[in-house]
Amino acid sequence: MNWLDQIKWDAQGLVPVIAQENSSGDVLMFAWMNREALEQTAALKRAVYFSRSRNKLWFKGEESGHIQLVHDMRLDCDHDVVLLKVTQLGHEPGIACHTGRHSCFFQSLQNGAWQAVDPVLKDPETIYK
Repeated sequence: MNWLDQIKWDAQGLVPVIAQENSSGDVLMFAWMNREALEQTAALKRAVYFSRSRNKLWFKGEESGHIQLVHDMRLDCDHDVVLLKVTQLGHEPGIACHTGRHSCFFQSLQNGAWQAVDPVLKDPETIYK
C-alpha cells in the first residue's frame, strides 16, 4: 500500500499538519496539506502546505524566505495528523509566523485574556512585499 493511502484525509482531501522545531521542540505552526503537498514535502525535504484561502500549494517561505527544512515526518496513531520536525530558515532565530514571531503560538491565556508573550522578531511589513 502506498504511504499516502494510509492517511485519513478529511472530506476536502486535507490532513492537519503540525510543524515542530527539530532543535528546540517548539511547536511553530499548524497548517494543512493535500496529497500533492505531502508528496512534495517528502520529495523535497522542504515544507509545502496547502493554502485553503488561496486554494493552492504554498511553499513555506516562497514570499518571506522563511523556509522549513524537513528532517522527519511522522503520522499519529489515528493516521489523521502529520507532524513535521523542521529547521526554520530565513532569520535567526527562525520566524515561522506571518506576524514576524518565532511561533504562531505566541498568545498565552493570562487572567482570562489572551496576551502576546513572544516578541515580534521582524516587522511583517518588511517580510511580505
